[in-house]
Amino acid sequence: MKQVVQNVRSGQVQLKEVPIPACGSGEVLVRVEASLISAGTEKMVMDFAGKSLLGKAKERPDLVKKVLQKVQRDGAAAALQSAFGKLDEPLPLGYSAAGTVMQVGANLTREFRVGDRVAIAGAGLANHAEYCAVPRNLAVKIPGQVPAAAACYATLAAIALHGVRNAEVTLGSRVLVVGLGLVGQLAVQLAAAAGARVAGVDPNPTRSQLAKHCGAQWAVGPKALAEGWQAFTEGRGFDAILLCAATASDELLQQAAELARDRATVVLVGKVGTRFDYASYMKKELNLKVSRSYGPGRYDPAYEQQGLSYPPGFVPFTERDNLADAVRLMHEGKLNPAALTTHTVPFTEALKAYDLIASGGGGSLGVVLAYPETAAPTAASIIAAPQAHPPKAHQLGISILGSGNFARSVLVPALAKNPNASLRGIISKGGLSAAHVREKFNAAWAGTQVSAALEDADTHAVLIATRHNAHAGQVVQALQAGKHVWVEKPLALNTVELGNIERALAKAPNSPLLMVGFNRRFSPALVPLQAKLAATGGPRRVVIRVNAGQVEANNWQQTDEGGGRLLGEVCHFTDLALWLLGQGGVNPVEKITANRGAGQDDYSITLRFADGSLADILYASEGDPAAPKERLEVFGGGAYGVMDNYTTTTWQQGGRVQTLYRRAFWQGQNKGHAAALAAWVAACRGQANRLPSVTELLTSSRLILQIQTTLTKG
Repeated sequence: MKQVVQNVRSGQVQLKEVPIPACGSGEVLVRVEASLISAGTEKMVMDFAGKSLLGKAKERPDLVKKVLQKVQRDGAAAALQSAFGKLDEPLPLGYSAAGTVMQVGANLTREFRVGDRVAIAGAGLANHAEYCAVPRNLAVKIPGQVPAAAACYATLAAIALHGVRNAEVTLGSRVLVVGLGLVGQLAVQLAAAAGARVAGVDPNPTRSQLAKHCGAQWAVGPKALAEGWQAFTEGRGFDAILLCAATASDELLQQAAELARDRATVVLVGKVGTRFDYASYMKKELNLKVSRSYGPGRYDPAYEQQGLSYPPGFVPFTERDNLADAVRLMHEGKLNPAALTTHTVPFTEALKAYDLIASGGGGSLGVVLAYPETAAPTAASIIAAPQAHPPKAHQLGISILGSGNFARSVLVPALAKNPNASLRGIISKGGLSAAHVREKFNAAWAGTQVSAALEDADTHAVLIATRHNAHAGQVVQALQAGKHVWVEKPLALNTVELGNIERALAKAPNSPLLMVGFNRRFSPALVPLQAKLAATGGPRRVVIRVNAGQVEANNWQQTDEGGGRLLGEVCHFTDLALWLLGQGGVNPVEKITANRGAGQDDYSITLRFADGSLADILYASEGDPAAPKERLEVFGGGAYGVMDNYTTTTWQQGGRVQTLYRRAFWQGQNKGHAAALAAWVAACRGQANRLPSVTELLTSSRLILQIQTTLTKG
C-alpha cells in the first residue's frame, strides 16, 4: 500500500510503498476513503523537519539535553548513533481519517463487522495511508450517509468539541473563538449548535467571513474586536474564550483577561504562549483550562491501546465519546465540515497537497485526500514482495520480528555487517518501520505477519525483538517451524511460558538452536574479567551497580506488554552474575534475598550460592541519568577486579594493578552485541558453538522469575 511519510532529517514528504498493517486482536483494519490534512498541526511538523540540525536543537532543547546526558553516560559514538537513528526514522503523517472496516480483531467481533463505515483517530494510527489499523477507542461508526469526506474531520471536531465542553458553553453564553483555522471554525459551529452567541477573531478576513457563514454572529479582525467587543457582550465581557490559535506569543492569553467577564473561563485549545499577568487573572478570578486534545483518554495507553473504559459517572465524555458525537452532529446537520473544505486532492497526488500547504497559497483551509478503491487485503497482499537476492550458500538467512529502536540501532546494523548473515524479512506490526529498515539495510522484504518469516524457505533463523509479552509465543512458533532463534530478553514473563518453550525445544524439528540476548557475556570489557575470576577458585563475590534512571510512567516497559523492568532489564544482571561466578547449573542459587525500594524501579538483590559465593545487584532508578550506568566489582582469591561502564576494566592482585580493557570515551561502549550475534550466526551455521547452553538460559530465566516471587511473597 501507499503511505505519506516525512523524513525528519531532511523535511522531505514522500509517498512510500509499505506493507499493510497487521490487525491486532483489539483493533480494526480500515480501508481509508478520505483523510484530512490538518494544515496547522502538520505544517508545524513540516516546518520543524525542514530546519537545520541547529534549528531543530533550538526548537527542542529538551531533546538536546537528553542527547548530552547520553554523551556523558554512554559516550559520543553511542549518543550520535542514537540521535541520527531517530532523525532517520520516517514520520507518518495524518491523524484523522474515515473509511470501511476490512478486518476485525478477535476481541471486537461483537462491536464491529466487516463493511462498517468508521471514523478513525490517532497520530501514528489514522495516517494518510490506504490502510490503517486502529484500536477500539479510536474508531467510531459513522451514522447514516455521512460521506467519508466529512467524517474524516471527526478528530479535529473532537478537539473542538472537547474545548467547547471545557468552556461549559450553555444557551445564551457569549463565546469568543480566537483563531479561525480548522479547529476554530469547528468550535464556532459547535458553540453555535449549543445555543451560544458566538464571536470569532482572525487576522485573515476570508476566515472571518467563513465563520459568519458557519454560525458566528460576529467575526472580525483583531482591531475591530478591540473596538467592538463591549458592544457585542453588552459591556459584561465574554463568558468563555477559546484560544484556538497557534503562536508563541503570550499576547492572546493576556488579551483574554481583558475581554473576559468576571469569573469567566479561558480555554487553551491551540498552542499559544502561556506567560500572563497574574494580577489580571486573579482580580477577575478567571478559570484557565488547558484542553486535552481529543478528550479524556488521550495519552493514556490503557485507554487508547488496550481499549479500557472509564466509568461514565466520573468521565461522561471520553475522546471516543467526542469522536462519536462529532459524526452524530454531522448526521444531524448541526456540524458542516464540507463548508471548510477548500481542496480535495486524489491520494495519489498527496505530495501536491503538501506543496500547497507548505507554500501557504491557494487560500487552503480544509484539504481532504480522496482515496481510490483498492482490493480487500489478503494474506499475500499484506506482505511486500520479496526482492530477488536469496542467501548465498555460506550465509544464514535471518528474518527480524520487530523493528523498534533497539533493533534498528543495534541488532540489525550488526547483522548487516556480518558477511555470514543475510537479512531476509523485516516484520513490524505497523509496516512502516519494517519498510524503512528493509530499505536502509537492503533486506529482502518487509511485512507485518510473523507467519511470512516462518514460511519463508530462505529464512533459516529468526531474531525476535518485539514487545516482551510476545517473546515466548513467538519463540514457540519459530521452534515449531524448525528455525534457529535469537530472542531478546526476557525469554518469558512467567513459568507457564517457560514450560511451553521447554516443550517446544524438545519436539522441534531440525534441532534448532535457542539464544537469549544476554550480550554482556560477550563484552570485551567483561570476558577477560570473568577468566581472571574463574582462575581464583574458592568463594567469590560479585557486586553489580546499575544507575538505570527513570522511564515515563506510561512507558510500554511498565505495562503488561513489558512486564516491568525487573523481568525486562534486571534479568541482564542476574544472568551476568551467574556467568561471572560459573553458576549455570540447574539449581545454582541457595538463597535469594530481595527488597524493593520506594523509587520507581529500585531493587536490592543478593544471591547466595552453595559454594559460599555471593552476588549483590543494586538496580536504582533515582540517580542522575547523566552519570555512568553500570559498574561491576569482583572479589576472590585475594584479587579485586573492576569494570567501569564498559570503558575500562582493571584487575588488582598482590598489589599489582593490570588493565584488562580500555576504550576511549569518544568511542562509546562495547556491551558485546556484535560478538554475541556473530557467535549465534556461527553456531547456527554449524561452526564452533560458543553460546550458553539451553540449561544456562533456562536457569537464568527461572532465576529472575524466582526473584519476582521473592519480592512479592518474601
